[in-house]
Amino acid sequence: MNRRLPPLDSLRAFEAAARHLSFTKAADELNVTQAAISHRIRGLEDRLGVSLFRRRNRGLLLTDEGQTLFAAANEALEGLEAAIKRLGQRDRGGTLTVSALPSFAAKWLVPRLGRFREAWPEIDVLVNPSGRQVDLAREDIDVAIRYGRGSYAGLRADRLLSEEIVPVCSPRLATLARPLGEPADLRHHTLLHDEGHTGWRLWLAANGVEGVDAIRGPVFVDSGMLIEAAAGGQGVALGRSALVADDLAGGRLVLPFDIRFASELSYYVISLEATADREKIRVFREWLLAEAGAERGESDALAVLPGFFQDHNASRSR
Repeated sequence: MNRRLPPLDSLRAFEAAARHLSFTKAADELNVTQAAISHRIRGLEDRLGVSLFRRRNRGLLLTDEGQTLFAAANEALEGLEAAIKRLGQRDRGGTLTVSALPSFAAKWLVPRLGRFREAWPEIDVLVNPSGRQVDLAREDIDVAIRYGRGSYAGLRADRLLSEEIVPVCSPRLATLARPLGEPADLRHHTLLHDEGHTGWRLWLAANGVEGVDAIRGPVFVDSGMLIEAAAGGQGVALGRSALVADDLAGGRLVLPFDIRFASELSYYVISLEATADREKIRVFREWLLAEAGAERGESDALAVLPGFFQDHNASRSR
């Protein structure tokens, strides 16, 4: 539809002048000169072929045509203003959809969301736990938390948490008749694996441990299930520091021996470049980074295990 409407600046000038019945007050409101208001209204009258005002010595009066146009222009501009205000409120509040790996959502993000709600009650976070790599440009996702190297073409990526890989188990498992005093004691215990079976093999080789079957034991596709199995006393798991931190602090898990390795992968907060600075996305990203601040310390003393988890996690980087 080809709408043959007058320019918006002419309609705004007319509406302000008609509301105030004064070109001077309209000019002050719109921060232009009185001559500009007069010019725009004259152009509007020429375009419409009618007079909109009657000029009197003591002010202005609307003609019948002017009254008709004023009612319509006032309603239209108020509708535009309300719509723009709603759009602004949508950027500041409403639903914020976050995609995250199920394990990270359950073990790190969700336990902290109460604090975000207290700080930003107008934003409702919808957590979408998914292991697949979402397309932010095509899907209704505002923010994604991915595990990888941080190279995401066309996206803004802020590093949230670096990773350490640590062995963890239930405290009661560590105090059984055959305690876990050193890595070689793992031969008496069940090893818990995530997909691929490569983690323990690399860890044991890096520590020079022999006599331990690196592939025996149950396998869990999801890291959250792996951690729950370890906390339930089913065996010893290699845990990602971000996912086991709360359980270690709460005593559900312990470190049988404090041997840590830094992973070459990290968690990143991902958003579209075009929407990264929208208020609700920006404040959520800044809150995430602040929450992770105490957990992002990286010690130079950490031994870096080349390729550790790199090969078998690369295909799962999100």
